[in-house]
Amino acid sequence: MLIGYARVSTVDQRPELQLDALRAAGCEQVFEDRISGATRERPQLATCLQTLRRGDTLVVWRLDRLGRSLKDLVSIVTELDSRGVGFQSVTEAIDTSTSSGRLVFHIFASLAEFERSIIQERTRAGLAAARARGRKGGRNPKMTLADVRKASAMLRDPNMTKAEVAEHFGVSRMTLNASLKRHGLPDLPSSRSEPHN
Repeated sequence: MLIGYARVSTVDQRPELQLDALRAAGCEQVFEDRISGATRERPQLATCLQTLRRGDTLVVWRLDRLGRSLKDLVSIVTELDSRGVGFQSVTEAIDTSTSSGRLVFHIFASLAEFERSIIQERTRAGLAAARARGRKGGRNPKMTLADVRKASAMLRDPNMTKAEVAEHFGVSRMTLNASLKRHGLPDLPSSRSEPHN
């Protein structure tokens, strides 16, 4: 059974072109979302994917109607393939039930993997360059070295608790302890009793 899926980005766009093409392709049932492709929630697509059974074929007017990205598209079609469901795109003339269609989709999958590896490589190179300039990746610490030195000095006062020092800097006691440890400053116990974290 051929089952179609159509998506238009806004309520202003008209889906007739897609719907006519899907019916002309032989679709017996068509699901339609009127929502941006960047939106993760596509309720009619979810229903469509649940409806498909082994031996069925999902048909779209164009590839970009199904996936938000190449990675997303490959993921959906790979999952369909594992369930024994075929895939067709009318505009690009792709049909995964044929050997040439499968070849084209394997090329897409390879391109998606290549894109992922390029992004990872650029991220690693960017982090290495930042480290070479003395910067580390991740969030900036909540307490600067000057804050930690001041906190350490405040903790020398036997009347000052860690909870009070942490509150002064707007951090938790755990963050205060970690900051003192990171900078190798003494973690002084206070003489006043305070609740333990």
